[in-house]
Amino acid sequence: MDQKKRSLLVSFLIGFVILVGMDQWTKGLAVKFLKGNQPVVLWEGVLEFHYSENRGAAFGMLQEQQGFFFLIAVLVLAAIVFVLWRMPSAKKYRPLAVCLMALGAGAAGNMIDRVRQGFVVDFLYFKLINFPIFNVADCYVTLAALGLVLLIIFYYKDEDMACFSLRRSKEETH
Repeated sequence: MDQKKRSLLVSFLIGFVILVGMDQWTKGLAVKFLKGNQPVVLWEGVLEFHYSENRGAAFGMLQEQQGFFFLIAVLVLAAIVFVLWRMPSAKKYRPLAVCLMALGAGAAGNMIDRVRQGFVVDFLYFKLINFPIFNVADCYVTLAALGLVLLIIFYYKDEDMACFSLRRSKEETH
């Protein structure tokens, strides 16, 4: 492994740990200050801190399916490791690495909650649109997914993504 690749992986790991730590810290604050208390209004009619224990997925779907969520998180993390391993160390792939870091941190942050507690702590509530209560890890996943879509549509070309293909090119087989 060359020095640039090693540096990319170390940076990824440091960022990943920081993001997961921030997610877990904010959830800890939510438990300490919000659990059992009235919501904290940040902006009247718009945004609140509102404690919730989510045993399902987004919008309350798939309640009590912890094994399923654990499996999905493990598969997402495994796919991220695969992509990172195959990713060239060129600068053009840094935005992809950042998106993968956020996606992985979000998956890991919620997986930690599910394994430790059997539920995910949610505490951010956009009351204005009655959006389901969510957390920092959910923000990571949402922003990372949006970033990945934008990168794939507008930034990377097909040949930039060829390094991630499971198929061997004709040059590799001869």
